[in-house]
Amino acid sequence: MIGSLKTVVFDAPDHRALAAFYAELLGGEHLDDSEDWVTVRTADGWRLGFQLAPDLPRSTWPSQELPEQLHLDLFVPDLSAAVQRAEFLGATPAAGGGETFVVLTDPAGHPFCLCVHEQDEPIGVFCIALDCPDPAELAHFYAALLGMQIVQLAKDGAWLTGEGPMANVTFSRVTDYNPPRWPDPAAPQQLHVDVRVEDVDTAEQRALAVGATRLPGEGENWRVYADPAGHPFCLVYDVE
Repeated sequence: MIGSLKTVVFDAPDHRALAAFYAELLGGEHLDDSEDWVTVRTADGWRLGFQLAPDLPRSTWPSQELPEQLHLDLFVPDLSAAVQRAEFLGATPAAGGGETFVVLTDPAGHPFCLCVHEQDEPIGVFCIALDCPDPAELAHFYAALLGMQIVQLAKDGAWLTGEGPMANVTFSRVTDYNPPRWPDPAAPQQLHVDVRVEDVDTAEQRALAVGATRLPGEGENWRVYADPAGHPFCLVYDVE
């Protein structure tokens, strides 16, 4: 284990509006609010960040022109009722779906899935799902990065699980996957994850050794990297 999954971060032209959408949809509470960042903790313990990106273009899902890159899968007991509520809050129907799940886009254009699941809670986050050309490769990378266990490993998909509320990460094979090219605005990230580490220099060396790439960008308590499929992620750490 190099670090732990801290936050799933959404870029958005109106980060406050998107935070309000997910807080209402998932029964979340605002932890902080600033001119360029809002954090929401969901009722089931997932930590979601919303980052101001004024010029972010909407995903062209299911096209790979501006792909979704990664998304949330949400569990609901009543699919029809959950879709109706999500649309009332500002979601829009999207391509894809089947008998047991529906694809929607949030107000900023990020796709997410509502998946039927036998449970008492009205809605909950199951996982963050990453698109990629090689699920097995990416699963092994994140298993090492996050200290998670591989539950499923197949050609078209993989699944990791761990401890705590943010316990599931899945991977889906996408033909002709078009990765973001951070920090190129012509191929922007849509979402990314923040990984909390204790010692960033040690964590960086270990992350690079298992397949990460250092990217431009850093601040007082964060540095930017790419995973083997090109998704940006940040190592974040406390400063004294």
